Amino acid sequence: MRKQIVTQGSPEPSPLEPDWLDLEQLAQVEVTSEEALHPIESALMSGTGLGWRSAESGEQTIRLLFDVPQRIKRIRLLFDEQFGRGRTQEFVLNWSPGGEQPYREIVRQQYNFSPPDVTSEVEDYVVDLNGVAVLELVIIPDISGGLACASLAQLRLA
Repeated sequence: MRKQIVTQGSPEPSPLEPDWLDLEQLAQVEVTSEEALHPIESALMSGTGLGWRSAESGEQTIRLLFDVPQRIKRIRLLFDEQFGRGRTQEFVLNWSPGGEQPYREIVRQQYNFSPPDVTSEVEDYVVDLNGVAVLELVIIPDISGGLACASLAQLRLA
C-alpha cells in the first residue's frame, strides 16, 4: 500500500495540470539572441519573469538539448505580444532523437497578433514523443519580413 501524509489545507493536485519537467535540471538551452531583461530562463521556469524576447528582429531559434533523452507527452507554448504591431507570426516545433538523426516536425502554426484586441496565443499539444534528445522551436515573428522581434512568454513540457 502506498501512503502519503498531507497537512490540513494542502492543495489537491489538479488532474488537468501535469507535472511539468524541470528544464533547468534536465537540459541545456541554446538561443539565437535575447534581450538582457528578457532572458530565456524566464520563459522556461515558472515565476521567473516576463518571458523571453529576442534582441534582434527576424527568425529566432530556441533549442533544448536534454542531458538524457526524454519522453514528452505534452507541450504548452504561450506567446504574448502586448506592445507590438499587428502581424502574422509562424512557429515550427521540431524534435530529434539526437546524433546524426534528422529533425522531425511536430507542428507548424501561423496566427495573427492584432493589438490591442488579440495579444496572446496559447498552444497546448498532447503528444507521445519517446527519446527526445533535442527540442527546437523556430519563431518567425513576421512572415511578411517586417522588423518584429520574437517573444515567448512560456514553454512547458510534461
